[in-house]
Amino acid sequence: MQFRMTIPVLILVCVAISFAGCTGTPVSPVPAPTGSASPASTTPAAGSLVPVPTDALPDYHMVTVDVGEKDYLGIIPVTFQGGMGMNSVKKIDVKLTRSDGTVQTAIVGTKKGDEVEMQGTRGSGSERGQTDRVEVWVSFNTGQTYKVADVLREYRSRG
Repeated sequence: MQFRMTIPVLILVCVAISFAGCTGTPVSPVPAPTGSASPASTTPAAGSLVPVPTDALPDYHMVTVDVGEKDYLGIIPVTFQGGMGMNSVKKIDVKLTRSDGTVQTAIVGTKKGDEVEMQGTRGSGSERGQTDRVEVWVSFNTGQTYKVADVLREYRSRG
C-alpha cells in the first residue's frame, strides 16, 4: 500500500522541480572602464555610439545614477541618486564617447547627490551638435560590477 503512494508522490515532486526552473536573473559582472580619478582624462579611441542593454541590479544592490540631458554648452551631468544598496557601492565609473570618437572617463562620488559633468560635443549657433554616448558602471564592495546606464545624448540648442 505504501509503495503505491510513494511512486505518484515521487513523480509529482519530479514534475514540480522540472517546472520550477530558475527564478533569478543571471547577471555577469561587466568590467569597468579604466579611468583616472581626474574627470578630465581624455584619450583618443574609436568608441562605439551604439548603446547596449544594461544589467538588472538585484534588490539588495538597487541604486540610481541619473544621466541628465546635454545642455547648449554640451555639458552632460551624471548624478548619483542613492538607493537601497548605496552603502555597499565602492565606485561609480562614467565613460563618455563623443561623436568624434574621443573618450572621456570620470569617477562619480559614492555619496547621494555626488555629480560629475562630462563635456560632450556641441553645435554652433542654430546647428545641432552630434550625439554622444554615456555609459555608467557601478562597482560594489562584493566585487560585482553592473552596467546601469548606456544612453545617447543629443545637443539641445538654446531656442
